[in-house]
Amino acid sequence: MRARPRRHRVVAALSGVVAMIVVLAGCAADARVRVDSPAQVEATLTAETVQQLQDAVTAAMTATGSPGAIVGVWAPWSGTWVTALGTQTPAGSDAVSVDAQFRAGTVTRAMTCDVLYRLAAAGTMGLDDSVTKWVSGVPDLKDVTLRQLCDGTSGIGSSSAVLMGELLANPSRVWNPREFASFGLGQARTTQPGAAWRDSDAGYLLLGLALERASGQSAAELLQEDVFGPLGMDASSLPDSAPDSASATVLKGYYSQRGGDGVVNCAAPLDITALSPSSAFTDSGAVTDIQDLGHYARALAQGSLLPAGTDRLATATPPADGAPSWFTTGGGVYKAGSLIGQYGAVPGYLTAAFSDPDSGLTVAVVLNNSAAGPGFASALSWELAAIASKAPPAAGQTAPDAGLPWTPEQYRDLITAGAMCAPAQ
Repeated sequence: MRARPRRHRVVAALSGVVAMIVVLAGCAADARVRVDSPAQVEATLTAETVQQLQDAVTAAMTATGSPGAIVGVWAPWSGTWVTALGTQTPAGSDAVSVDAQFRAGTVTRAMTCDVLYRLAAAGTMGLDDSVTKWVSGVPDLKDVTLRQLCDGTSGIGSSSAVLMGELLANPSRVWNPREFASFGLGQARTTQPGAAWRDSDAGYLLLGLALERASGQSAAELLQEDVFGPLGMDASSLPDSAPDSASATVLKGYYSQRGGDGVVNCAAPLDITALSPSSAFTDSGAVTDIQDLGHYARALAQGSLLPAGTDRLATATPPADGAPSWFTTGGGVYKAGSLIGQYGAVPGYLTAAFSDPDSGLTVAVVLNNSAAGPGFASALSWELAAIASKAPPAAGQTAPDAGLPWTPEQYRDLITAGAMCAPAQ
């Protein structure tokens, strides 16, 4: 999906103390970070558990019209299951590779907040700085802070909700992040800044622009130095060009459209693999593979990249009216029961990655048809987590006592009831 990343260094024609600060900050950011997650037993999950997990994934593939999926489940006390299911094309025989890269989607939001926290701790910018301090031309955002952009409580709307038709019709179009964000900014704000969560890709695009302005580095460099490099995520990057859709190392992405009769075309979805990443930027533009995604989920749950004293969920809010008490969001992540992670939909892909900081239980998944919407990504990941949480301990291991506030059946029923595509008869 991309060329392998190169280490980027800030080479500035500065002198004295300023130059030294820049260089030392870059070196510190590149240092490897240890993720203190519970040790993973060297075993595979039992055949019974694997069958339950595979049944859950194949049911979600059918419901969403996804020809392929890549999944990783890590239960430290029991074993692992990392696999690829299905094919690259709906009617093809070309099996999906477990090593294929794909768009990490809105997991990128958490990564963008990781950069914000690091720059704030270094004194480069403040969490409560006004957006207008770092992004010009948005005077109506004077009362919106960078923290609120990260938390999703800025009140700004979503651009992709307005532009989805354009993205599907003209996938090769290159967008300026500011231009793309303007469509979200143009929507009416129904709440005051900080009052409530609202899904906003535009907010994370603006946050990326602010990070670039404050640091003098590109977003790709910042993510490499603050996230991918420290965690050894060698298959991950923030690319500036579309992937080679013909490559076997790229998971193809699709979007099923409705015909004139209103029926979703599940048999022949639109291939959207080569969509320009320019519209995604620091909202959902990162690419990764399943091993990197799982590793990042563990680091996220452990707070491995956070500066000392940082609590990204300190100002957590419900993601929707009527959300269960165990489901909150803040700092670019969701907390679902004991799990911490992210999920979402971007054209071509449904992604989710969650981990339990205490037990180490980790789930990462990608489905390659995004038309059904982000709820299917979270539902599948939570179904898989509920199944794996009951996995029997391997020899010499002890299963954790804590459980999740839902059952696998609850989310299987939701996936079945909301299916966009019916099983073949």
